Amino acid sequence: MANITKRKDSFLIRVSCGYDAKGKQIIKSKTWTPTEGMTERQIKKELNKVAVEFENNVQNGNIADTYRIKMDSFCKEYLTLIENSVAPLTHNNYSRIVNKIIVPYFGHMKIREIKPAHIQRFIQMLQEPAARTDKKGGTLAPSSVQRYFTVLKSIMSKAYKLGYIDHNPTDTARLDLPKVKQPDIEIFSQEEAAYMLGCLENEPLQFKLLIHLAIVTGCRRGELVALQWQHVDLEKKTIEVRQSNYKIKGEDISTKTTKTGEKRLFSIPDYCIELLKKHRLTLKQERLKLGSLWQEGNWLFTQWNGQPMHPHTPSQWFEKFQKRHDIPHRKFHALRHTSATLLLTSGTNIKTVASRLGHTQLSTTNRYVHSLESADKVASNTFDDMFSPKEKSIMNK
Repeated sequence: MANITKRKDSFLIRVSCGYDAKGKQIIKSKTWTPTEGMTERQIKKELNKVAVEFENNVQNGNIADTYRIKMDSFCKEYLTLIENSVAPLTHNNYSRIVNKIIVPYFGHMKIREIKPAHIQRFIQMLQEPAARTDKKGGTLAPSSVQRYFTVLKSIMSKAYKLGYIDHNPTDTARLDLPKVKQPDIEIFSQEEAAYMLGCLENEPLQFKLLIHLAIVTGCRRGELVALQWQHVDLEKKTIEVRQSNYKIKGEDISTKTTKTGEKRLFSIPDYCIELLKKHRLTLKQERLKLGSLWQEGNWLFTQWNGQPMHPHTPSQWFEKFQKRHDIPHRKFHALRHTSATLLLTSGTNIKTVASRLGHTQLSTTNRYVHSLESADKVASNTFDDMFSPKEKSIMNK
């Protein structure tokens, strides 16, 4: 039976669960604090309920030894537990944040002792200049603070699910977080896109094809560099996206499934099919020229020796391309946004657009609808400005 000891503002519940190899009694404990405003009768009733539930969990082996475990130990367990449930790049980023930010701050603390007040002080610390680990200076952007907090929240949520803690101290209802401004969606207008594609005529064929496919399909950068020739059907004029490439520092380029894990089939216009045929011929010539130096992988977009193109190369090349042609700078991902808005502008059904982009929720695609609404208002104002006061007065007669 559970042993209950009253403390100042809480109760210590202790349950015996046998003896260890040396004959020492194993005790599991739990601290329960009544909610402010509870009557003595309510406290007694709820305490009994909590004690019975805790005792049952101990007897069934569902309670971990939460009294001694510290945050640094649990973070190691956490990273192991999520390894197979998140993308490799995500796991790599989470590991970096855990080891460089969270463990140095919370690592010495017992996980069950971390309260909302500690979390709030952590959030405030992140907003101080000293929180930056790079040489840029200044303070972290609210989005970075939010990203670090998201990892911490994931850790504490996992601890709560596993029974290490009774309440999740990262409950946002009890915390103040910096406001994160939703970034504007970068797109190329139809005129800008047409000018940009015209500038590609004198660029290397591989990158000309890459940019055209980015706009035609709306594929992500990693999906484009992961395309292989077996994914292309020149007769049916289709390309199937099955995978995505990524690169972790210090490791080779790797391949994983797409972001949603689903395959997507695209119909490709005739001019892209012609570009693909020319590009395939060019790759064959390069392969013959290099001989044994060529590393066959059947990739569409390659490095000089046949290895897959580095996932960062499209962005780096695109930035230099825009500078060469005096095109206002936008990220490579803007091509994906542009593909979506051009399709919606032409009257394509939003569900079709969502399917092409690989969105699992229409709410994600709806962002482009809002962008079109803003563009429509600008167009309306343009027409309004076309009428001079004199013309307006004539119309009003």
